[in-house]
Amino acid sequence: MSTEQISSYAKAMAQIAEAEGCLDEVADEMFRFSRALQSSDELREALSDRHIPVQRRQQIVEDLLATRATPATVGMVSLVVAGERAKDIASIAEELADIAATAKSAEVAYVRSAVPLNEGQISRLRQSLSEATGKNIEVKASVDPTVIGGIITTVGDTVIDGSVRSRLAKLRDTFTG
Repeated sequence: MSTEQISSYAKAMAQIAEAEGCLDEVADEMFRFSRALQSSDELREALSDRHIPVQRRQQIVEDLLATRATPATVGMVSLVVAGERAKDIASIAEELADIAATAKSAEVAYVRSAVPLNEGQISRLRQSLSEATGKNIEVKASVDPTVIGGIITTVGDTVIDGSVRSRLAKLRDTFTG
């Protein structure tokens, strides 16, 4: 899907969620669902498989999200899956998170770590990033086993790589360079 189409889906979702008074909640639920989808090959394949009837794929979404998300989120994910766009859910969710943050005069920091971050860690990270950027920051954290240790944070076009892998690479470059 083109960037323009992803943006259109996200904007439409934002308008619906805002009208229903649940923009932040829907953006958060979409982000969490997109991360679950990215981490599960089986789920990603099931929702993208055109050999599985659309109604069955939508039923999978409803079964997964019925008790974990607002009806607005369930309906939006179901719509994306019905439109054969399951592979684009992560991009749509990120765009939606950016729209929701902008509505609150904030910016999103996408944080990847090897292990889940607790609320205290997220709060300290939010505060540090807010102080460093001078902006109100919304943290969207996800687990990424490829990080190995530490965290990788992306705020806008800025990437802050505090992973063990990057520190080891810098150390190796110091000794070999």
